Amino acid sequence: MTRKLNIGMIGAGFIGQLAHLMNYIEIPRCRVLGVAEFRPELRRRVAARYEIPRTYATHHEMIADPDIDAVVVVTPRPYTGPVVLDCLQAGKHVISEKPMAGSAAQGQRLVDCAKAKNLCYAVGYMKRYDEGVQAAKQILDEVLQSGSLGTLLYARAHCYVGNSYCNAGGHVVTDEKAPYSDAGWPIAPDWLPDELQKPFAVFLNTYSHNSNLLRYLFDKTPTIEYASLDAELGQIVVLNFGSFIAALETGRTTNRGWDEVTEVFFSDGRLSIRTPPALLKNVPATIEIYKAGSVQEVVSPQINWTWAFRRQAEAFVDAALDGTPLSIGGEEALEEMRFVEQMWRTALERYAGATAVAVPLH
Repeated sequence: MTRKLNIGMIGAGFIGQLAHLMNYIEIPRCRVLGVAEFRPELRRRVAARYEIPRTYATHHEMIADPDIDAVVVVTPRPYTGPVVLDCLQAGKHVISEKPMAGSAAQGQRLVDCAKAKNLCYAVGYMKRYDEGVQAAKQILDEVLQSGSLGTLLYARAHCYVGNSYCNAGGHVVTDEKAPYSDAGWPIAPDWLPDELQKPFAVFLNTYSHNSNLLRYLFDKTPTIEYASLDAELGQIVVLNFGSFIAALETGRTTNRGWDEVTEVFFSDGRLSIRTPPALLKNVPATIEIYKAGSVQEVVSPQINWTWAFRRQAEAFVDAALDGTPLSIGGEEALEEMRFVEQMWRTALERYAGATAVAVPLH
């Protein structure tokens, strides 16, 4: 009989149920054996609804169960790092939501523990598993190799967010409050001023998806030329990939849709990747290839109806069972943490050197 991976869910709230739980329930190579949730009524109702045989009041109870092979950690951000560390120390394979922790120093502890225990440790940058994004990566590699769109000039990753939840519903809801016994780990590096801790955490949680996509597409971590990260206005980071520059454009609007696109500009055309809101099921990123010249052409490859969260879950199960390489494991997520921290260091240096700042960073 083919072995199945016994999964434990840590956290059964909105994202835990809608973005993760049902995917693992439906993957043939695993079974959701247990759920750990502080809120007793929510824990009971989720277990009953999804026919999960075992429940635990805390993650400590779950990781003491020798039948649990791997865990999915979906907790409030201050608790992701410490819960993941507990699970790794207990010998469980782990996938957590991103960011992996509040700082690179914290993330290093997690990576070191996973390596010492020889465990599969993944972090949920699910956009890397979007079938449209992966197809665009293949197209970009081919274009760069062939030169069919001319010289690479510039790239931009743009995210002004919107409504990522898409009116998703159908999950179990109670009015209980989760009783946390402590404040968890700090949400930002200790070198950041207190007033910048929350803006940093928001940026890391939301926009590291976009910087991560640039790094994925070009297989490189660029240097940072300039960073303006005022939390109240549009933010921009200028990146240097060596032979071309790129911009990371971030901000928030009341857009009821979803405003996120990654574009690569060539002397003879453009590759555009429009990524969908996170909870829009079975809708992958769309791709547009514009070819300039005497005869202009726009091509939009057809992508299968798939969902990044499902493909991420399948990849984690395969990695835990077979050792299949992950697109983004702990070490790659740690590199992203370091990259984002360097953006904020660059922004701080700019503000420190300015004679006047029109709008404060808070």
